[in-house]
Amino acid sequence: MHFRFYLLFAFLIFPLISIPAQDLLSEINHLTRQDTLRGSITPERAWWDLTYYHLDIKVNPEEKSIKGKNTIQYKVLKNHSVMQVDLQAPLKLTRATQNGKDLEVKHDGNAHFISLPDEQNIGDINNVVVYYEGIPKEAIRAPWDGGVSWKKDSNGNHFIATSCQGLGASVWWPNKDHMYDEVDSMLISVNVPKDLMNVSNGRLKLVEQIGDTKTYHWIVKNPINNYGVNINIGDYVNFSEVYDGMAGNLNLDYYVLRDNLDKAKEHFKDAPKMMKAFEHWFGQYPFYADSFKLVEVPYLGMEHQSSVTYGNQYKKGYLGNDLSGTGWGLKFDFIIIHEAGHEWFANNITNVDIADMWIHESFTAYSENLFLDYHYGKEASADYVIGTRRNIKNDKPIIGKYYGVNKKGSGVDMYYKGANMLHTLRQLIEDDEKWRQILRKMNLEFYHQTVTTQQIENFLSKETGIDLTEFFNQYLRTTQIPTIQYSIKNKELKYRWTNIVDGFDMPIQVKIGDNEQWIFPNAEWKTMPLESNDISFIIDRDFYIDSKKI
Repeated sequence: MHFRFYLLFAFLIFPLISIPAQDLLSEINHLTRQDTLRGSITPERAWWDLTYYHLDIKVNPEEKSIKGKNTIQYKVLKNHSVMQVDLQAPLKLTRATQNGKDLEVKHDGNAHFISLPDEQNIGDINNVVVYYEGIPKEAIRAPWDGGVSWKKDSNGNHFIATSCQGLGASVWWPNKDHMYDEVDSMLISVNVPKDLMNVSNGRLKLVEQIGDTKTYHWIVKNPINNYGVNINIGDYVNFSEVYDGMAGNLNLDYYVLRDNLDKAKEHFKDAPKMMKAFEHWFGQYPFYADSFKLVEVPYLGMEHQSSVTYGNQYKKGYLGNDLSGTGWGLKFDFIIIHEAGHEWFANNITNVDIADMWIHESFTAYSENLFLDYHYGKEASADYVIGTRRNIKNDKPIIGKYYGVNKKGSGVDMYYKGANMLHTLRQLIEDDEKWRQILRKMNLEFYHQTVTTQQIENFLSKETGIDLTEFFNQYLRTTQIPTIQYSIKNKELKYRWTNIVDGFDMPIQVKIGDNEQWIFPNAEWKTMPLESNDISFIIDRDFYIDSKKI
């Protein structure tokens, strides 16, 4: 198991920004016991470490139902006799066994507490098998609402897929549904009608014909987060290529609906271009043992590990739209580039708590312009990321207010504001090769690990040689845009930071007249002599800040 364990008290509410007391109490009162059971490392989770899953299920498309079992293998970390397994209604956990004996299960909403009569000795590797069945929550607007999409293709064939980020993988299968503990490996066995195919994570190990059904067995050799596990069922055809990557040959496999094969062969040329750019910027693709797949689905797409799902209608940009408004966003298929970028940030480096989801989304949104940087140059990438500022809302901080309750921060700004924060940080480093090596080292330092925001902040401060405490406090924990207030009069430039957290003193590049230079503002007024009152003062566009002339 790969995780950095830290204690999250079951009912600890941790405010990250200053808000009025009555508003704070109101928000706390809206948090439920189920929020805590889902979002915290409860005592019934903390004592055992996931090592292996075998998810073995039958999917009935006509009934929109799932039935099967999950074998949970774990290592005992400390003495305890009750295990929490999560499964969301309306699915039902019907039975649990260990060593062939039925176990007592107490149900508390979506959390199920299994009593283990056999002694749990520290260091032992044990198994619990949980059985379940029912009709899972149907996704109405996947992937945002989560669940199972039960659709049909243009030929009337069943077209089914799962998506469950945030809501949790327990919406369709029973597991230890918290981000801190990733299973080391797993086997995914899915039985479907014989005229359909299931595509899941990892590599296809075996296909069994069982009467009028087929079971597809997919083996995952690398650690995987729960929401990254998926099933995709349809009338698929496959084509593939071999990519000569940093760790040797990497299989790139594509599973698409039969009628879309020809256009997919042309459109998916963005995939090897993505791999080349991201191995340059972030280092080796983290899942060579499990291959890389693009799988067509009936919704927009999602970053399922080694089984990236695609539904962008074979259009460039985001469903044919340029999120930056610059034209550069139409040079690539947004879903291929963005969702594959998550293989490094979300699947390789995974947040412990969903409050820190910016680690996934800010770096991955930033990867879009690094793709452009690699293929089209630095100015193109700057145009793109700066163009996405038009989407920033500053509605609430990027980091969630509370830990341990499965609540994220701003669902929009963790993308566009986060990307512009990282673009600003690149300017502070003043060395693009150093920045590239930092991003690559980050993926090695936290290889296949779950991390906290503090770990990422500490790493970046150390590697850049800059104390970034106030930088991250400003951009992650407030909605305030740092603003340069300045005046030019009496042949003197006066300037200072406003709208900032205590101690914020980020330097910026400016052009004063014909001279490009750094200035070092803080909260106090600073002055600089000028030759004239008519001289221009232009702030470098690469810094995500505001300015106000007085």
